[in-house]
Amino acid sequence: MSSAIAAVEYDDAGQWLGIELTNGHAYRYRDVPRSTYEAFMAADSKGRFYNDHIRDIFLYERLR
Repeated sequence: MSSAIAAVEYDDAGQWLGIELTNGHAYRYRDVPRSTYEAFMAADSKGRFYNDHIRDIFLYERLR
């Protein structure tokens, strides 16, 4: 997927975004609009998009 992002999962019904980083950490971000998910998936640099538009923006829980 990218040098920083190993996997991405999105749930429309719950509006949560699951992200697994290449370092093994995984997070579930809450109340993420589908438009943000779509922009993330279309971004040339998913790591940069994650840092600029998701990380420290949306509430999250660490999964591992």
